[in-house]
This record gives sequence, structure tokens and C-alpha cells, in this order.
Amino acid sequence: MNGNYLPRVGPKGDNYYVNWSYWDADLKSSPVYEERANLNAEQRYDLSAYKNLFSGVATVNDHFPHDLNDKHIPRLPIRVIQEYTLAHECSSFELKWGDGIEIEHARAVEKNWPFITHLEEGYDAESRDGVAILERLKCLDEHDLFIHCIGFSDEDIAKTAKAGASISWCPGSNFFMFNATCKIRKILKAGINVSIGTDSTHTGSVNLLEEMRYARKMYQAMYNEDLSPKQIFSMVTANPAKAFRMQDRVGDLLPGMSADILIAKAKHADPYENLVAMNMEDIEFLSVAGTPVLADRRFAEALPENGAGYEEVRMGGRQVLVKGKPVSLYKAVRKALGFKKKLEYLPFDC
Repeated sequence: MNGNYLPRVGPKGDNYYVNWSYWDADLKSSPVYEERANLNAEQRYDLSAYKNLFSGVATVNDHFPHDLNDKHIPRLPIRVIQEYTLAHECSSFELKWGDGIEIEHARAVEKNWPFITHLEEGYDAESRDGVAILERLKCLDEHDLFIHCIGFSDEDIAKTAKAGASISWCPGSNFFMFNATCKIRKILKAGINVSIGTDSTHTGSVNLLEEMRYARKMYQAMYNEDLSPKQIFSMVTANPAKAFRMQDRVGDLLPGMSADILIAKAKHADPYENLVAMNMEDIEFLSVAGTPVLADRRFAEALPENGAGYEEVRMGGRQVLVKGKPVSLYKAVRKALGFKKKLEYLPFDC
């Protein structure tokens, strides 16, 4: 969530990266990174929360260390997962997040949390050793949630499936940085639990709605067959709930589970097709744990305290009420930057 700024930063010309570290160097020497530094951490986290809220997302994970995000999470208008352990990546050039793979993984097992790491985000020999590293450390199991996996061999896929680990597939970021993605059809056929992720907007799609469409488009281009909207629906609901070990609380609408409800305009008779076709402007209502965080005017009666704590924005030609202060935030961001910055994941102007 700390990195959801625009525009994207990527390889030059017809070149692509060998592993993620070359992108990291490009990002940190870019004008975009320098511009982003004008915003404080609170503003960056608020922007990321609204990026997700306006795309109908109730629950997100911020793959950053707890000492960076714990102080921001409680005040955000959507649910940001706090129950996880992590490593940045399993390589010598990773960013040294957390207390080390073995300690973080043991903590995940003890607490029944997910252990989250970027894995094999590259094609060099060290990047492609990711699964083997975890295997040697005895940290390859069902607690693992791997992001990217573009260097996976067939053997890596088989070992991941046997271990019961999950994968977060980020095709938008993968193709932008590497002009390739993981062996997603083989991964799915192996029975691995797969979610769709966006990575940050520095490399990925502008939001989850765009990422779903991109995932379907690229799957069709790669395999000449469709990734069904119903399967995509599972990849953004029940599958991530399982990966984060939260399937008893989120990911479905059942008695005793969190009332995370999304209502959108009907463009298709098939609800799954409707989800994949949906734009931000089609969203009419979103609640998190039963509390509305976005509501069309016709749902105003559902808001607590007569709408106190909500700001009104004009979205898709209509007025909607949004929890918190997205308009005030956008104005503050533009003031800090010194110009009228356009952020495509905010579907309103001010």
C-alpha cells in the first residue's frame, strides 16, 4: 500500500528485467519516486486504501513489515490484514524484511498465519532457486503464500502443490516488467490455490478490476482458451481468504462471516461476467464488516449516524457517499505536489 503511486516505472525500450532488483534500482532513481517523496506515509496509505475501496475491495494485504504499516492500518476505511509473517523474497538481494525466513515461517506456523514472500520474481539462477531454498530450510508448507512465481519450473509447481502452498498471480506487473508471467495454466491444473493480485501501481494494473480483465485477456492470449469469470470470481474472494487463512471470516456470504457486500450495476445477466466487466463507476454500494464505506445516495439510510464521517463525491455522473475524507485527501496530495496530479484509481475530481 505504501507504493501505490503513478505512473508506472519499468524497463526502457524493448528491454525487460532479469529479476526484480533491476526494477527497484530504476524506481529509486526515477522522477516518479522523487515526486512521491513529497507525500507523507499517512497520505500514501490513505491513497492506497481508497484505490482499493473505489474498486470494490473490502480486504487487502500490505506486503510490508509490521513496523511500517501497523500504525496506519487501524484508521483506514477498509480491512487491511495484520495477521501475517513475511520475507521480501528468498534471495541474497531481497530487502531484508522481517526476522529471516526461518523465524518468520516458524512464527506463522505457531500463530496459524500465512507466511508471505515474493518468490522467483526473475529468471536468473538465484531467483529460480526460490522453492529449493524454502525446501532446504524446511519452510515449504501450507502456510506459504508465494507472489509472482514467474521462474517456476514444472518441479517447482509439483512441490508447491504437494506442500499445499498458495500463489498470488500478478500478470499485469509480470508482463510489464518481464514480458512473461508464471505457468498459470499448469499451476491451476496442479490444484494450487491461486489468487489474483495487483502488486503496486508502480508496475501492476491501476486496480483489481483492471487486473481481473487483464488476467483473462492474457490467459486467452497465452492458451487460446478462456479463464472463466466464475473462476476469476473465486480468485478474488474464496481463494485469497484461504491463502490468508481467513476462510472462516471472509470470502463468502454465510452466517457468522463478515458482512462484506458489493452491489454494482447489472451490465450482464451472468453475475460473474458482470463482475469482470465492472468499472469503478458501476459500484453502488460496498460494506466492510457490515459498515457501508461507499454508498449511492439511494442507500443513504444505511449509513450510521446520518452520514457523519462520510464525504460526498461525484462518480460516474452521480453522487456517492464515501467513508472518511477522500476529497480532502486528494486536495492535500495536490497541494503537497504543487500541481493537479491525476490518479486514475480515484474516479472523481475536486
